[in-house]
Amino acid sequence: MGVGITVEGLNAFYGKTQALFDVNLRVLANHATALIGPSGCGKSTFIRCLNRMHETIPDARVEGTVRIGDLSVYNGTSATQLRRRVGMVFQKPKLNGFRKRKQLDEVVERSLHSAALWEEVKDHLHKKSGASLSGGQQQRLCIARALAVQPEVLLMDEPCSALDPISTGKIEELIFQLKEQYTIVIVTHNMQQAARVAEFTGFFLLGKMIEFDKTEKIFTKPSDKRTEDYVTGRFG
Repeated sequence: MGVGITVEGLNAFYGKTQALFDVNLRVLANHATALIGPSGCGKSTFIRCLNRMHETIPDARVEGTVRIGDLSVYNGTSATQLRRRVGMVFQKPKLNGFRKRKQLDEVVERSLHSAALWEEVKDHLHKKSGASLSGGQQQRLCIARALAVQPEVLLMDEPCSALDPISTGKIEELIFQLKEQYTIVIVTHNMQQAARVAEFTGFFLLGKMIEFDKTEKIFTKPSDKRTEDYVTGRFG
């Protein structure tokens, strides 16, 4: 089962440039939470801070508190330990090799079932590389790989931005199934997608969390004028 996420006073920096400003957020377990906002507003930086992927960029640093369940992300926890509990799916499929063949055989069928991909690829496992799959299948393969270590949280950074509507629909259907077992945070530019898959939505602007609430309220009766301007298309 998924675990909740608590973020308190999160500030993120790339060198001298501050990318996030005092972000506070509580993500409920076994729900999908969407993060929306214009390009460059800090959404992707924020979810990378949840599993310390931002540390792969030189001079990146974070201040504040992040807890995944009872695990303190920035207080003595190794990045490797953290990423076993917090899986990540990127905008474009990243198909890396996997050398531990025995371990792969033990987890591959379960993971492919979880990613709703087994029936499409089961007859081709020894014939095809991941690169021969369609874009939508590659993205579900990446989800399967993220699930292989049995995390509690699944982060998705624009997982459907390069996909056609049919493939996007399959990913969204998969999100509905997965949140029964995992806590999901999805960054998306597609506000209709946020409305379809997420129970809660946060709106970022210029590195700040402007508003966070139930998705229906964010899209129909937001509390902040800046949120209303964004979701109605006045800017962004």
